[in-house]
Amino acid sequence: MTSSESDSRPPKYMTNPGLLLGGVPNYNNNPSAMTRTSIFDPTLCELLYRWFSPPTGVVVDPFAGGSVRGIVAAKLGRRYFGVDLSARQIAANRKQGKDICGENQPSWFVGDSRNIKAILGNITADFILSCPPYGDLEVYSDDPADLSNMDYGEFIKAYREIIRETVSMLAPNRFAAFVVGDFRDASGYYRCFPEHTVQAFVDAGMGLYNNAVLVTPVGTLAIRARRAFTKSRKLGKTHQNVLIFCNGDPTVATEACGPCDFGDFDVGTEAKGDQDDSPENADDDSAFGERF
Repeated sequence: MTSSESDSRPPKYMTNPGLLLGGVPNYNNNPSAMTRTSIFDPTLCELLYRWFSPPTGVVVDPFAGGSVRGIVAAKLGRRYFGVDLSARQIAANRKQGKDICGENQPSWFVGDSRNIKAILGNITADFILSCPPYGDLEVYSDDPADLSNMDYGEFIKAYREIIRETVSMLAPNRFAAFVVGDFRDASGYYRCFPEHTVQAFVDAGMGLYNNAVLVTPVGTLAIRARRAFTKSRKLGKTHQNVLIFCNGDPTVATEACGPCDFGDFDVGTEAKGDQDDSPENADDDSAFGERF
């Protein structure tokens, strides 16, 4: 299915292998990259892979309408399998992958992700990562199978089917992550899309484990929001939800991911002495995890 990052033109900063920072594409070398909301955040992508997937694991992406998730997965040693309805987009993804990824090429397939198991064959996933289309907010094609051509009821039905089929490919005790944002209907009311996403995963057998807020670049929102607020008291929105799910024991899933790499930050003696045993600094779920 076509995702919210679908653009068949290969960005220049994706086709130049020299624009790499820390082993993954460095989008900061191109100022226009930060203004293109359809491009999946590569830094977020790297963090999600490092924190929630095994180092050499298999990643499945049912909305592979952009190359970022595949390229970052490959550069980090993961095996990536993505499916998208757009043959043109998949061709662009493959070209970018060949330009950047070397021997560990991401695998992209053309097809309807409602049939993702049949398309990918006998694959067991270690991590699911995707960013779905936001209803008909952006129409990608005139294909009747394209989710962006459906009314919201049909969209959610197909969306739930895709999530169910994809989750069925996931190994036990593993994580999945969807990056979603809410959007409004024609009358201006929010669809509650993040909540519908959570329910779809729960009904597919996974539980919501983390819910983080990704603050997106403000850009011209301050200018655009003034008119909308003055006319209808509609607030501007500059965030998305990063939803993390688990299909078993989160501790076992964490062990499969291996140790976390937090860089070379050194906590000195003085900093350690500043810590205390208050609930705010406790490690157990009762003190910290239940609040966030």
